Amino acid sequence: MNRFVIITWFAALTFITAIAQEKAIPDSLENLLDEVVVTAKHTTKMDGNRLVTTIPGTSLSEIGNAYDVLRQLPLIKVDENDAVTVTGKGTPEIYIDGRPMREGEELKTLLSSNLKRVELLLAPGAKYESTTQAVILITTRQNFLKGVSVIDMAEVKRSRKWSANDALNLSYHGRNFEIFGSGTFAHNNSEIKGRTINRFEYQGKPMVIGSRQDNTYPGNNGSGKLGFNISTGNHNFGAYYRYSKEHGDFSNHGFEWIDDEDPLKLTITQEISSQNHLANTYYDGKFSEKLHLHFDGEYRHSSPFTESDTNTADIIDVRSTQKRKSKLYAGKLYMDNPLAGGLLTVGTQNSYTRTSMDYRMLNEEVESYIPSNLTDAKQTSLSLFASWDKSFGKFNISAGARYEYVNYLFKINGKKDNDVSRKDNFLTPDLTIGYTPDEESSISLSYKMATVKPPYSQLTSGLTYAGQYQIEGGNPALRDERMHQVQLFGMWKDFMLQSAFMRSLDTYAFVKRLYPASTPQLLLQPINIDVSSFYLFLMWGKSIGNWTPDVTVGMSTQWLEIEGVKYNKPFFNYGITNTLRLPLGLLLTANITGQSNGDMHTNRFAASWFAMDMSLRKQFFNKSLTVKLSANDIFNTINNDWSMNTYGVIVNKYQKYDGRNVTLSLTYQFQPKKSKYKGGAAAESESSRF
Repeated sequence: MNRFVIITWFAALTFITAIAQEKAIPDSLENLLDEVVVTAKHTTKMDGNRLVTTIPGTSLSEIGNAYDVLRQLPLIKVDENDAVTVTGKGTPEIYIDGRPMREGEELKTLLSSNLKRVELLLAPGAKYESTTQAVILITTRQNFLKGVSVIDMAEVKRSRKWSANDALNLSYHGRNFEIFGSGTFAHNNSEIKGRTINRFEYQGKPMVIGSRQDNTYPGNNGSGKLGFNISTGNHNFGAYYRYSKEHGDFSNHGFEWIDDEDPLKLTITQEISSQNHLANTYYDGKFSEKLHLHFDGEYRHSSPFTESDTNTADIIDVRSTQKRKSKLYAGKLYMDNPLAGGLLTVGTQNSYTRTSMDYRMLNEEVESYIPSNLTDAKQTSLSLFASWDKSFGKFNISAGARYEYVNYLFKINGKKDNDVSRKDNFLTPDLTIGYTPDEESSISLSYKMATVKPPYSQLTSGLTYAGQYQIEGGNPALRDERMHQVQLFGMWKDFMLQSAFMRSLDTYAFVKRLYPASTPQLLLQPINIDVSSFYLFLMWGKSIGNWTPDVTVGMSTQWLEIEGVKYNKPFFNYGITNTLRLPLGLLLTANITGQSNGDMHTNRFAASWFAMDMSLRKQFFNKSLTVKLSANDIFNTINNDWSMNTYGVIVNKYQKYDGRNVTLSLTYQFQPKKSKYKGGAAAESESSRF
């Protein structure tokens, strides 16, 4: 496998370079024009509490799609599975022209040549839900051409297994309307190998429970989307419907053992299927130069089903099923209006969510300690928010507050659980003050309070059979997290600094402990904890000729103690991104990251000091066709080893992801156009909890 990846990578590089050399012969007007293109140097500037990167005329405009752009920006990380995170902030909300990104294919088919700017909000105000720690705002370039637009992106990836996907966007643009649709299909497959060692005391004697895993995750998913948009002067209205379906077959062929006994063969299979419906509508209107009104409405319905079969050496056969249904109705209405020299935004955001899960344990012996149950959770959330922004001289101030009322009703087997059901009221303020003495320097200080609700998947009382000695489960008694954050951000010339202190009350972390049963059983589940954390990052970036490097170095640490055990070891990490324009119209990226070992909640993660990704890109046929070859984790140095020490149980997990891969992608575009759809999310955090 290792030789295959390296040989494929260099062979494809040679092939693309040879094509580029042939294409570079100046025998056409297109090639002659390519010789005199002047490209500006891309820079990221600080504007209040946001980082703004302008794309047109820079090397980023030719780098590929929106994911490729995000990979090269400060504080933003995109992994091999296209998961986007912001340093110190976790997963951000992503908006494209004011509407939320609903599926990753939107960024895959959004070409970098059609981007105008990317803004990273590091201290989102009350307009966004209090759980939102960072927001990425992507603005596309205006395009007023009428007619048909087509963008298709296809890629094939080889890691330990083969994966392939295709995303097609179609639209027709008239004078005052557009009709748009999209379709996606993906076949993904991955393999993870590892082993787990659990050490603890049972009935006064030390005991070891171990397992070895060889997991494969083949799956297919597809989606279809159809919508329209109408623009008449200062008024816009639109709607769309999206249907998606996925099916996966998980399997683990490994072993399980206890103390010095011979390992027993362990086989786990899961068949997972899901159907999802999403309908969104919006209205956006300007009634004067001052008054702006916006409404979003949303309906979501999902119904995942899982059937599991765990077999231990043909001695124990455990079957179970899990069927979940979730529905969301949400609406968001807000108004922008000038006030006292600034901009006032006031609005309301409301949602109703219902989630039920029917868990059936089909093995009578196991059901004695992992019973079947039916849980039903309903939540009504009502909120009011207001924010005010104003600039005066070299100062900028942004202040806001959000009030929320939540009514949560939890039933198990048809009976209300009074210990879990609750009503809550809370107010979450935020404040940011910025100072910009000149064009080369800026500083901002912000405070934010947030209430974070745990995912619905963690609020279940059901237990899952994970092996002869191991159980996994949720915790319906989890309380909402209250988080306080103070953040400092500064910029001077080519340097940026970001630091923050956070105090989280009742956040949740996973623990492992003994579960009361007739045989030794280990239970993995989340609990509420209080933790404080601090992080500090220093960034430098500068364009040097055709080379644009960006360097980030930093550290993060936490203060957490559970039953006398401290989890305070800090992380140290670095990242270097490089964008290099080569002759013959080739664009090369080379990114390097590394980190020390350190604690994150109750987990201590192992070090990965050197990981490298590269990509090479070339355009053909007057930029209608883009070919990109990329390689992730070239030296196969990324691991996901971690350990845990909670309630007398010490866990050591060693696992190797198949993150090393080679990907070939082809993007074809015909008259690409910007959608004028301005609909947004009616309930961002509730959607993410699904």
